[in-house]
Amino acid sequence: MEKQTEIESGEIVVLMQDECHLLWGDALGYVWGKGGAAIEVWMTNERSRQTFFGAVNLLTEQFHLQQRARADGTNTVEYVKWLQEQYPEKRLWLLWDGASFHRYGEMRKYLAKQNEGLGEAEWKITCLWFAPNAPEQNPVEDIWLSGKRAIRQCFNQNKTFAKVKECFVESLREVKVSVEKLSWYWTNPQTI
Repeated sequence: MEKQTEIESGEIVVLMQDECHLLWGDALGYVWGKGGAAIEVWMTNERSRQTFFGAVNLLTEQFHLQQRARADGTNTVEYVKWLQEQYPEKRLWLLWDGASFHRYGEMRKYLAKQNEGLGEAEWKITCLWFAPNAPEQNPVEDIWLSGKRAIRQCFNQNKTFAKVKECFVESLREVKVSVEKLSWYWTNPQTI
């Protein structure tokens, strides 16, 4: 593989990225009740919401988490700038879904500015896409699921949305990335 040496040496950092919208209702799990009878669950702060951006390093499995106001072009660019700060003087390859704010508008302008005057082989940021409508390809989706599972397991301790967010973030500090899923992209270098 042409870029394998640069990836292994750390000159190119491959990051798989995704966004997650944590909702107050995510703290609720399943409950038992009589068959055929509706169960009412009282909730407060139904509109409470927090967006997270996350990226996992293909080689080190380090997870980079950041809270943002929403998933849009401005916040995507700010997150990518932050990732660049985590890997100064490195070239980044971002693998992510085809959300419009990943492909157009502010992100496209930012990529043009960052890569201006460089040949494709020297781009500071290269964006690669997962297949459309295939979240199972992105290991970050599994990380989000793990965090949401953790907040559901502790729902009785999470009385406020602030506690839900705290529990979610704490659970992600210790999450292990699916090595099997990462191996889809690295044990067979032809994939990248």
